[in-house]
Amino acid sequence: MTEVSDREPPRRRVPGPARPVRPGGRRQPGPGARPARRPGAPRPAAPRTIRLGSPRPRLRMIGLALTLVLAAFVVRLLQVQAVDAGTYSAKAEQNRYVVHTLPAERGGITDRNGVALATTVDSYDITADPTMFTREELKVGDGPEQAAALLAPILGQEQEDLVERLRPENKELRYVRLARRQTPQVWNQIKDLKSALTTKAETDKSVVNALAGVFADPSSKRVYPGGDLAAGVLGWVGADGKGGGGLERQLDKTLAGEDGKIRYAQSGGRQVPTAGSTETPAVPGSDVELTIDRDIQWAAQDAISEQVEKSKADGGYVIVQDTATGEILAMANSPGFDPGDLAHADPNALGNAALQDAFEPGSTAKVMSMAAVLEEEAATPGTHITVPNRLKRGDRLFKDDIDHPTWYLTLNGVLAKSSNIGTIMATGELGKTQAEANKVLYSYLRKFGLGGYTGLDFPGETKGILAPPEQWSTSQQYTIPFGQGVSLNALQAASVYSTIANGGVRVEPTLVRGTKDADGRFAPSPEPDKRRVISEKTAKTLSKMLESVVDDEEGTGTKARIPAYRVAGKTGTANRVDPDTGKYRGYTSSFAGFAPSDKPRVTVYCAIQNATEGSYFGGQICGPIYKQVMEFALKTLQVPPTGAAPARLPVTFKP
Repeated sequence: MTEVSDREPPRRRVPGPARPVRPGGRRQPGPGARPARRPGAPRPAAPRTIRLGSPRPRLRMIGLALTLVLAAFVVRLLQVQAVDAGTYSAKAEQNRYVVHTLPAERGGITDRNGVALATTVDSYDITADPTMFTREELKVGDGPEQAAALLAPILGQEQEDLVERLRPENKELRYVRLARRQTPQVWNQIKDLKSALTTKAETDKSVVNALAGVFADPSSKRVYPGGDLAAGVLGWVGADGKGGGGLERQLDKTLAGEDGKIRYAQSGGRQVPTAGSTETPAVPGSDVELTIDRDIQWAAQDAISEQVEKSKADGGYVIVQDTATGEILAMANSPGFDPGDLAHADPNALGNAALQDAFEPGSTAKVMSMAAVLEEEAATPGTHITVPNRLKRGDRLFKDDIDHPTWYLTLNGVLAKSSNIGTIMATGELGKTQAEANKVLYSYLRKFGLGGYTGLDFPGETKGILAPPEQWSTSQQYTIPFGQGVSLNALQAASVYSTIANGGVRVEPTLVRGTKDADGRFAPSPEPDKRRVISEKTAKTLSKMLESVVDDEEGTGTKARIPAYRVAGKTGTANRVDPDTGKYRGYTSSFAGFAPSDKPRVTVYCAIQNATEGSYFGGQICGPIYKQVMEFALKTLQVPPTGAAPARLPVTFKP
């Protein structure tokens, strides 16, 4: 059986008629054949194609980088908003909110009648922004020079100094203080000039406002209406606003008050009113009322200044005290200073010499020796004492301030004529031995306040020098009774006489009557301490004996007499210890007393250090000061004249 194939059998090519050949060997195309290609120019080679790599790897890399960046942002955002949210919130609050101190107004100081002695007024610190004086800002190169030329005469400063501060080395510095505590008038003058320049610059482009960068910070200034009046008592306030001396320093907490604070939101340096604010108001300082009487203070200061200048002395002081209350009515020093102008003050005059100088009192201290003799009943005012021209005690030969024949004096006469020899002889009767007498005298000196502070707690106060009796040298045993070898300050000396005038009771001195707070409530100072020193009988006897010093022609204090008033007083002329060398040089001249002696009201103490021209005796140069100040004080306090005649105890006796 024959198999039939599905494949179509191959076709056989049937040869056709032969193609004619052209001359030259080429064939002629046959019928139905494609026409032969004509020869032409050869085709140019096709350009080579560069195939780019796949973009996917690059896209993946960029995507990864963006993912990492976004991841970092997300992590940081989570840290800021979640982990450290509190910290950044606090920083934002700190930058947004600012806190300013509200300075408290310093309390004033007045005299006993309410007259201002120290007060606070508004003032301004003149400031500047140095970056506002540059060429870029003002379009001129001499901006600091122009501003300095305008400010120098107003501020009273050198033009070169102002230029230096307006063109600082630190080019980024934006705050400098040109002047402190200027009056409102000064700032108004600068403001007016600044405004005028602004107006002119708007119409004249060639004009620049050289004061555009000058500003003012509100401040306060301490002023003293009386100038140097009572400067030693008041002290001063430093540039930091704190008390630098005297009562300004001692009572700084009372006067200063408490600063307040204000906290508010700010933007661009300006307060945002709608953001709210918190404020702690400042508490003003309390006013202080002194025991000082301004008029009496002026009289005392005028008198001592005039005499110090006339005597060409190193200095002097006057104390005026109310004998009954212990209140200090005046405390004057010469030379003094103006607490409102410390730049021109003598550094050696700063302070309160009446409390800070320690000096040997001389014969004004004899009243304490006489008090001890009378109280111990070792003698009476009429006891006869024969006073030789010289007295040998220990290894020394003592004399009085003048040569004299033998004097026949009563104990009263010893005090009236201020006899050193008579005082030595009288105090020798205080004990069976000199050592016992020394102990008795020492006890009275201490009770009168020597060797201790006065009770004022005044800055820099000295308590003087009073050694225990067992340490007294051979000479001190005999010099201390008449005021040499012991030292005190002027207030201690005045307090001794006030004690006698007050019937033998020592009242602790006071300078402050009380304080008044911002609401006007007055708080009086505590009552001063009182201590009986001698009996009232002894005090009255001493008053009569002190009258003889002034009233009797034999007395050394006749220049202190005051018509119509009975005056008790004592002169003093002591060798002076030079504070620079520690050796005796010159004299301390003094006078102490009270009036009226029958009804004491006022004590006055005066001392002058190292008078070099004219007399140096206390009765001669301090007696007139005592009279001048005492007369003024008695009239100011309206103390009536004395009605009774002086006691006139005998001064001498006939042997």
